[in-house]
Amino acid sequence: MYSKPQWLPGMVQVNPWTADTHETLYAIFRRDFVDSRPRYRRGEVWLFPQKENGKEVIFWHLTSREVKPKPIPRRKRKFATTIAQPAQRYPDPQRSERLPWVRPIIENPDKPEVLAWDYKEGGGTIKTYVWLKDYDFVVIMKKYRSGTRRLITSFCVDKSYKRRDFERKYTNRIT
Repeated sequence: MYSKPQWLPGMVQVNPWTADTHETLYAIFRRDFVDSRPRYRRGEVWLFPQKENGKEVIFWHLTSREVKPKPIPRRKRKFATTIAQPAQRYPDPQRSERLPWVRPIIENPDKPEVLAWDYKEGGGTIKTYVWLKDYDFVVIMKKYRSGTRRLITSFCVDKSYKRRDFERKYTNRIT
């Protein structure tokens, strides 16, 4: 493993997961994103204020993972349909323990350990990717014409196809 850059804080302890873990994580989230706003290069990074279960929706995206259940298959009857089950979010210890990294990664896009780029998605939306590649951790933001960005998510890149996708997007980045 690589030696951790000095500008990157340590991870937060989430194992074992206790009743207080969400509150510990939320205190970090409030400090880094609610009480003050990070800046990506010269633009402010903001988040939607909508809440779910008493916390900003983006908090859940930074600390949990969506798990989509497999659809219930059609029955052999002629009129049966597939029943879609709603996706559920479950705590993701890898994302959660790296929550203290999100703001420093956003604020240090020019460090040698970081790959940072804009990419025009299929629908025309421009997203900013800030990837701590050697640590398999990425922060994703939506870029606006004003130069501001909205935090969308962060996560551990734990699938080889996802690494290849980020490498492709980096190669085809907007300059």
